[in-house]
Amino acid sequence: MKAKNTFKYIIPFIFFVSVVTASFSQNENNFEIAKNFDIYTSLFGQLNTNYVDDINPGELMQTGIEAMLESLDPYTVYIPESKVEDYKLITTGQYGGIGALIHKQGDYVVISEPYEGFPALEAGLKAGDKIIEINGKSAKGKKANEVSEILKGQPGSPVTLKIKRYNLDKPLGFEILREKIKIDNIPYSGMLNDHIGYIKLIGFTQNAGNEVKKAFMDLKRDKIINGLILDLRGNGGGLLMEAVNITNIFVDKGKLVVSTKGKLTEKNQDHITRYIPVDKSIPLVILVNHSSASASEIVAGAIQDFDRGVIIGQRTFGKGLVQHVIPLSYNAQAKITVAKYYIPSGRCIQAIDYSHKDGNGEFNIIPDSLISEFQTSNGRKVYDGVGIDPDIKLEAHSFSNIATSLFAKYLIFDYATQFAAEHPEIPAPEDFEITDEIFNDFIEYISDKDYDYTTKCEKKLEQLEEAARKENYFDAMETEFESLKTALMHNKEDDLLTHKDEIKELLKIDMISRYYYQRGKILASIKDDPEIKEALELLDDRPLYDSILSGTIND
Repeated sequence: MKAKNTFKYIIPFIFFVSVVTASFSQNENNFEIAKNFDIYTSLFGQLNTNYVDDINPGELMQTGIEAMLESLDPYTVYIPESKVEDYKLITTGQYGGIGALIHKQGDYVVISEPYEGFPALEAGLKAGDKIIEINGKSAKGKKANEVSEILKGQPGSPVTLKIKRYNLDKPLGFEILREKIKIDNIPYSGMLNDHIGYIKLIGFTQNAGNEVKKAFMDLKRDKIINGLILDLRGNGGGLLMEAVNITNIFVDKGKLVVSTKGKLTEKNQDHITRYIPVDKSIPLVILVNHSSASASEIVAGAIQDFDRGVIIGQRTFGKGLVQHVIPLSYNAQAKITVAKYYIPSGRCIQAIDYSHKDGNGEFNIIPDSLISEFQTSNGRKVYDGVGIDPDIKLEAHSFSNIATSLFAKYLIFDYATQFAAEHPEIPAPEDFEITDEIFNDFIEYISDKDYDYTTKCEKKLEQLEEAARKENYFDAMETEFESLKTALMHNKEDDLLTHKDEIKELLKIDMISRYYYQRGKILASIKDDPEIKEALELLDDRPLYDSILSGTIND
C-alpha cells in the first residue's frame, strides 16, 4: 500500500519537474534571444555611426540574415519584398513577364527558348537573340538574374527590347506587353505505342493533381491502354498536397500518403487521399532520377510503399523536409523548414543530416548505421535516409568530356541558331534526324572554335604530378610522367568521331527546340530513351511486373 501511495506522488512530481525544466529551457532561450538581439542592434548602430564609409543598411541586414540562415538547411531562406514574385512561381507556376528562358553568354544575355503561346514568341523573339538593350538602357554586362528581374513585371505593362540577331546587321526593336505566364506542369502526354500511355510531369504547382488526372482520363478516353508511365525525372517537387492528389489517382480513398512531423506537435498532419481513384489497377511505372525530389519522392515513395507500381531509374535526391512560407514585416517572407515528412511505410527519406556538421563545416549524409528497414504493403524491404531506391535500377547516362564541352560553351546552341536561320522548316520531331551531312557541317563550324577540355585521366595525372612534386618524387619520375602525358593526350578530332552519336543527339534536341519548342524536345527525346524502353518492356511483361511488386523477384 505504501508503494502505491509513493507511486501516486512520483508521477505528479515527474510532471512538475518536466514542466519546470521546459519552462526554464524556454526562459533560457528567451534570454539568449533578447541578449543577442541587443548585441546585434548595438553593433548595427555603431557600424552606422563609426564605419569609415557610408553603409547600405538594407544590404547589410540582408547579408547578415542570409549568413545566419546558411548555418541551417539550404531550403530555409529569407525572401525580401523584391523577390516575393519569384517565390510565387514555385507554388503557382505563374508570374508576370514575357515568357522566355534566358542565359548569359559572353557580355550579353541571350534568349534560350521562347515559350509557346506567350508574348516573347508572339512578338517574334527567337532562340539565339542577344539582348543588347532593355527599356533604352544597355544590357551589356548584366547577369541573367538581373535581366530576368527587369523582364518580369505587372501583366499588361510594356517592356522594350533591342536585340542582335544572327545574320542581321542591324539590331531589331521590340515592344512587348507582359502577360501572366503560367508554366504547365505537364509539357507533354500521349501514347508511346498503341497500348501504353505516357505523362511527363515537371512541377507540382497548384492544380498539378487535376492536370495529371485530366491527362490520364484523356488517354483512357481515346485509347484502351494497358499501362501508364509517369515520368518524374528532373522534377524537383513543389506542393505536398498535389503529391497526395496525384497518388490518389491510382490508390483508394482514405489511404495515408504522407505525415508531417515537426517541433510544433499541434501542427503535425496526416494527409489522406480524399477521392475515388481514377484507376487503381492499371500497371504503372514511375520514372525517377537523382533530380527527382520532394513531392516527386512522395509520389514515387507512396506508390512503392503501396506496391501500386514499379519505380525505375536512379536513386532519388532524398529531400524529406517540408517548408512553409511565413509572412514577415514590410511584405518580406521567410521560407522555413518546419517538419519532416514520412511516407506510408513510416520511413523518412531525408538523405542529409542538416542538424550536424563535420570537422570541415560540411553537412553529412545519413550514415549506414542510422538507416532503418521498413516494409511495403506486400512485405518488400525499403529503407529510410536514402531517398527512394528504384525497384529497377539503371545507370545514369553521363556525357563525354567533348560533348559536355561543346554544350557548355554554347557551340551546339550557336550552331542550332545558325541552322534555324538557314532552314525555315524541318520534319516532325519524331522524324527529324541529324544526317552525316549536318554532322560534318557542324564539324566544319567548330573547326576554328575553342572547345578544349581535360579528360578524367588527364586530371588524375595532374593530381598525381602535384603530389609527386610535394613529396619530392617528381624529378626521379619526370620521364615517366612525360610519357604518360603523351599517351593520355586527347585528340579532339578522334573524340568527335568516337562520341558522334551523343553529339548528334544533343544537336537534334537543340535544333528541334527552335521549331517545336519544349513539347518537340520531349517527343524527340522519348524515341531513344533507354529508361522509357525499359519501362515499355516491363509493362509488356505482366508476370515480371507482378513478381516485382509481390517481392518474389528483386531485379
